[in-house]
Amino acid sequence: MKQTLYIFFLLVIIASCQSDYSPKPRGYFRIDLPAHEYQQFDTTFPYAFDYPIYAIIFPDTTGLAEPYWINISYPAFKAQLHISYKEIHNNLHKYLEDSRTLVNKHIPKANAITQQEFINQDGKVYGLTFSIKGTEAASPYQFYLTDSLSRFVRGALYFNIVPNNDSLAPVIDFLKQDIDYMISAFRWNF
Repeated sequence: MKQTLYIFFLLVIIASCQSDYSPKPRGYFRIDLPAHEYQQFDTTFPYAFDYPIYAIIFPDTTGLAEPYWINISYPAFKAQLHISYKEIHNNLHKYLEDSRTLVNKHIPKANAITQQEFINQDGKVYGLTFSIKGTEAASPYQFYLTDSLSRFVRGALYFNIVPNNDSLAPVIDFLKQDIDYMISAFRWNF
């Protein structure tokens, strides 16, 4: 009886080794994206907008921070949208050039940088968005908004992980929709 079981298990092992083994290709984790829902950020700040309910706003506490600078954190995606605010005193050109310089710092890692103009005549909100394509670009999306007379806001999206924008593409596209919605709902508090 032992000999029969031994032969049986030996035949099973030999038969199971006949198929070709091929490892699964490397994949990425599935990312569950929540539904787009928004709430108002309307305080004593000189600006207001709508932002996602799954985001957290907190003041910028870095050493270089100025009044009305904030960070919008997306904890589920390990991302932050840094928002800075400046008052214009005949220096709009300087702020526009600074924004372009900060976008152009990504050129060595970028495959393409596309810009989209934003105009809201009724709200006096004008600006540009910059979509930075490239697998190692540190900030895949940036923008600035201004009333062209007295106020200037700049935003830049960063991830708190080593950039691999191929695998982050669904999250980047998702957050771009949120930022575009924020821009379309942006208003100045006069």
